[in-house]
Amino acid sequence: MNDPFELMEPEDEPQAAPQQNAGYLDGLNETQREAVAATDGPVLVLAGAGTGKTRVLTTRLGHILLQGKARPGDILAVTFTNKAAREMQERVGHMLGTPVEGWWVGTFHALSARILRRHAEAVGLKSNFVILDTDDQVRLLKQILEAREIDPKRFPPRTFSAVIQRWKDRSLMPDKVPESEAIEALEGHAHTVYEEYQQQLQRLNAADFGDLLMLCVHLFQSQPETLKYYQNRFRYVLVDEYQDTNVAQYLWLRLLAMGHQNICCVGDDDQSIYSWRGAEVGNILRFEKDFPGAKVVRLERNYRSTPHILAAASELIANNEGRLGKTLWTDLDEGEKVRVHGVWDSSEEARWVGDEIEAKHTRGERLSDMAILVRTSAQTREFEERLITLAIPYQVIGGLRFYERQEIRDAVAYLRVIASPDDDLAFQRIVNLPKRGLGQATMQIIHMHARARGISMIMAIRELLTTDELKPRPKKTFTELMNDLDRWRTESQIHTPAELMDIVLDESGYTEMWKMDKSVDAPGRVDNLKELVVGLSEFETLTSFLEHVSLVMENDDSRNTDKVTVMTLHGAKGLEFDTVFLPGWEEGLFPHQRSLDESGTEGLEEERRLAYVGLTRARKQANVTFAGSRRIYGQWQSSLPSRFVEELPTEHIERAGEQGLSRGFDADQSTWGSAGKQGYGAGFKRAQASKPQDDLVFAPARVSADGLEIGQRIFHQKFGYGHIQGLDGDKLDIQFEKAGLKKVMASFVEKV
Repeated sequence: MNDPFELMEPEDEPQAAPQQNAGYLDGLNETQREAVAATDGPVLVLAGAGTGKTRVLTTRLGHILLQGKARPGDILAVTFTNKAAREMQERVGHMLGTPVEGWWVGTFHALSARILRRHAEAVGLKSNFVILDTDDQVRLLKQILEAREIDPKRFPPRTFSAVIQRWKDRSLMPDKVPESEAIEALEGHAHTVYEEYQQQLQRLNAADFGDLLMLCVHLFQSQPETLKYYQNRFRYVLVDEYQDTNVAQYLWLRLLAMGHQNICCVGDDDQSIYSWRGAEVGNILRFEKDFPGAKVVRLERNYRSTPHILAAASELIANNEGRLGKTLWTDLDEGEKVRVHGVWDSSEEARWVGDEIEAKHTRGERLSDMAILVRTSAQTREFEERLITLAIPYQVIGGLRFYERQEIRDAVAYLRVIASPDDDLAFQRIVNLPKRGLGQATMQIIHMHARARGISMIMAIRELLTTDELKPRPKKTFTELMNDLDRWRTESQIHTPAELMDIVLDESGYTEMWKMDKSVDAPGRVDNLKELVVGLSEFETLTSFLEHVSLVMENDDSRNTDKVTVMTLHGAKGLEFDTVFLPGWEEGLFPHQRSLDESGTEGLEEERRLAYVGLTRARKQANVTFAGSRRIYGQWQSSLPSRFVEELPTEHIERAGEQGLSRGFDADQSTWGSAGKQGYGAGFKRAQASKPQDDLVFAPARVSADGLEIGQRIFHQKFGYGHIQGLDGDKLDIQFEKAGLKKVMASFVEKV
């Protein structure tokens, strides 16, 4: 337990305003100057991607000081990262020619901690309270669950932590949680645990990160004089990345700004992509309602991307209804059109992207100027393996490389034990995954016996099972585990590696463990396990796969700084590259089906904002790819191009790809037309085999749109049975009995 903000508090004594530097506005364009000069009253700066918002924010800070409108201690500047706060301080200091001390600049959490230190008693803490990190939170929750005899397998501590933090993001203390949520969340356990958790925090004189904002809001709401002090103190409030604020942050800012009302929020509603961690795009959309008479300045001149990229991104995002509206433009050279490339399957997609990167690098382009931006982390595997095959250095940013991820290491460890029973390292990794109730004392007996006899742990267990040294419960558990391993070892001789992995993940309960886990990253881990099975389908033997994994894990030349960047679209916000590859633009993958199912129209609009972010990361070239087929759990499934592909303006994109795929796209109407029946719409599939070199086998279209009628009952291989609700050429609107309303191609359904 520690306080990461303890050393970040500067002295309160403000210094005098520095001498004015007349040239500090040089180089700003007209709207940037307008945003800097509008110092009085509420101001919303809608800063599009690549429009120089950081320069505007820092120049505005310096402008306020240089004009003598405030002393450093009168300014509150809020960022989302400590790095951004340091950068802001450095830039303003450089602009003024002297370090600025005594002001309040930092993250929401750092600034809230600073305020709470001074008023801790008002919220039931002492000024030297400690701040718990995530591990501390989970450890405390685990103790509470044990005391209440709540099954941690059914209700993991991290699940409680996630629910509680979501409440805190909305500034809901235990007594403010809506009754319906208190009853429903984790079968009513979440609310009672939340109450005790807060009591324990107070007893420990501790707070978690969610408390810093929530308790600060509570302080302001319950102590009017304290709020008035800070409202009077902060003559100017500046906020970066306003579109990413959650409810607690919104309330915190609004309370503080209601004094002088000189609040300037900089953000981009079109780049609000973090709802899954509490961000509310509505905060920026209702700014003018919250602050009547607010001035809105739109930064639309982009200094990053070419006209074609900006036009494509702008027309795409214009399909969103929940936005304030702006159109990016640039005076840069026209550049290349956005390339939309269709491929038959995901393996071909990885090969095409890898070959393009290799060709660019051969022409002298730097690898560090190229990026592959995926919708889900599970997509990285095929690209990683292709880059390794081509000996192209790469780095995965914001996450581990595919085979380094916890769930992949666990699954591979099962295979290692099956292939080599003497592999103690792998066995120790999986012996209690999922939890089998094996305690430390039991495992100590196994270790001691193995060392004394000079044998493997599995051999030691087999010997101990013939004695009475183990208690009945662990003896039964080990007997079942040994039987499972023996059975899987036998099945490894008759099943492909992919089939074996599927069996092991199912029978061991490992996949089910992650499905039951309610943490935010659990669904992604399940997707990664599915992708692992897909990867295994390319290997004929278990030995060849394990050798491959060993080579992949060794392929990490950290000395090479020129590397291709591989990352998710969520992690790419704020970055830019000369060339960007955007794979997987298919319905169900992007927009992701989970977002559509859970959030409906709001989810779709956030997915579209994510696509907008992806396109605007590119300086010179953006490449969108989609595959007609992907392998899910070993089965090839046909997929439709993303609706986002159709929303790209035809005059700013260049279509390419396999002959049938590119022909299926109607160049005039930006829709999949009847020509698609001869190519993509034909409903292709891959012959099931373990070798990745198998040729593609195409199945002819089963039906045509002309033979189908509204109301007709049909069958779809993926979605099951349904009734046709609408016809639009070769596109059908079908109400499926289990999957709900879907839009599919006519060639993928059959009459029943």
